[in-house]
Amino acid sequence: MVYRIDAGWQPSFEQMQDSLYAERFVPCGASQEKAIGWVEPRGEAHAPLVELVAGQLILKLKIETKSVPTSVVNRKAKERGAHIESTTGRRPGKKEMREIKDDVKLSLMPLAFTKETSVWVWIDPKAQWLMLDAGSQAKADEVITMLAKSFVGLGLRLINTQLSPQSAMASWLLAQEAPSGFSVDRECELKAADESKAVVRYVRHALDTDEVKQHVAAGKLPTRLALTWDSRVSLVLTEALQLKKLAFLDAVFEDSSSEKDEGFDADVAIATGELRKLLPDLIEALGGEVV
Repeated sequence: MVYRIDAGWQPSFEQMQDSLYAERFVPCGASQEKAIGWVEPRGEAHAPLVELVAGQLILKLKIETKSVPTSVVNRKAKERGAHIESTTGRRPGKKEMREIKDDVKLSLMPLAFTKETSVWVWIDPKAQWLMLDAGSQAKADEVITMLAKSFVGLGLRLINTQLSPQSAMASWLLAQEAPSGFSVDRECELKAADESKAVVRYVRHALDTDEVKQHVAAGKLPTRLALTWDSRVSLVLTEALQLKKLAFLDAVFEDSSSEKDEGFDADVAIATGELRKLLPDLIEALGGEVV
């Protein structure tokens, strides 16, 4: 997901580091359901919480959740309710049963398994872009909330283009011609705008066919379309201007083969280097950015 950073936010590297430490990740406590905070992007203990590689800033947000199956809570609460009824002759009411369920859940929380996820944040200070690798808007909203909490004065907005991705993708499919620098690949999802909400999906299927054109002409609009940029990066563009299934093709690694460094710095340099060139081309293909 691509965001534009509002003008005026230009903290120093040291200021960013200090701000992130205030929201450093701390694992869930025994009775805590969720923990969220910043961790070392490099994955090394006591390393910085923000990394600067080739002029690009990299952050990593960690989210830990603990949950107890609802079926277990309900069963244990039912057993407690039955015990109260058998020993006192009084059946617990709805409010009391809710309190019993809360108590059961709290007592079982220390035994719950934890689930960990993380989201990468890439900031391009020069281009004033911020990108998240969040897979859903809900997850992105969590990250944005933490960014706003950590960095006072940071304003973000989703990139807005003259042409909506949906209308642009529809025109590319109707014309059977991709925008300059791109090629249309073999994956697409079309969805009807009427009450039927009918969906047609093409996977590993040629899209330069009359059948695809007929679907679009009949009102089925693209919600996802696979593209390749400059024979270097493949992706699936969505109607919400999200870039999914990003993959760097062989040409990228051939060009960087002279760089023997492997690991974090090389990965960051390669990924951000390609995307910094891809994004302007994609925005141009969508008619340019609305400022």
